[in-house]
Amino acid sequence: MADKQHWETVYQTKAPDAVSWYCPHLDRSLAMIERVTPDRHTAILDVGGGASTLVDDLFARGYRDLSVLDISVEALDIARQRLGEASNTVRWLAADLLDISLQAARYHVWHDRAVFHFLTDADQRASYVRQLTHALKPGGYVMLATFGPNGPVKCSGLDTVRYDATGLTREFGEDFTLIDSALETHATPFGTSQQFLYTLFQRTPHQYGK
Repeated sequence: MADKQHWETVYQTKAPDAVSWYCPHLDRSLAMIERVTPDRHTAILDVGGGASTLVDDLFARGYRDLSVLDISVEALDIARQRLGEASNTVRWLAADLLDISLQAARYHVWHDRAVFHFLTDADQRASYVRQLTHALKPGGYVMLATFGPNGPVKCSGLDTVRYDATGLTREFGEDFTLIDSALETHATPFGTSQQFLYTLFQRTPHQYGK
């Protein structure tokens, strides 16, 4: 995964709607979140949220315990300025996901669109799963989107890993159960297309006494 400066440069030199992953609204993510979390006080973490409009749309739907984590301060500033006064209710976490100290069992929903597929090293992926397991409540949900089997092998000049649902389930291990998965073709601002795999996992609730 690229370092902080790489992503700062991306957001300093390109408009938010001029990057390949731009989507005006993450409709599939929103539908998944509303499906499993009708309670508007549910704690939600958007990993790699950057300048994404997901936080805007969640706020508009009444969700109020929102956190957005991204390695790029520039990206978070774009989202913060766009939200205006509502941004004061959001927790903005400018950090590398693999290094940040997250509160244990803080979140009921962990959302990640297009961070995990940049983790080309097995140790990075293991660190990601450890962070996820630490920060997600037992019984909580993971909504993860990566490049699908026919997705690009590079993005933003970086190598990526492509997944099918079986391969992604294997990365997460026995503590997570795959509930749903779907392939989606994302239209980039440049007129090209990218295949994404959207998945919904649930973390196994702890057994009584454990």
